[in-house]
Amino acid sequence: NPLELYMCDILTVPANLTGYPAISIPCGFVNNLPIGLQLISKPFSERTLLNFAKALEESLKVSQLTPPL
Repeated sequence: NPLELYMCDILTVPANLTGYPAISIPCGFVNNLPIGLQLISKPFSERTLLNFAKALEESLKVSQLTPPL
């Protein structure tokens, strides 16, 4: 179904169409399902975006997150 496929990507479309750098990082679980946070930056600021995403992942202790069983 084309509409279902479009809806899967709806949150990435703005960054893709505008050329803004974007990244999605894991940030936890809700109802035992993983959730992520999408960060978008101004054009040509990929280094800043990646550094911020790394710092945020470290402060959230993303590498230690595990889903509840």
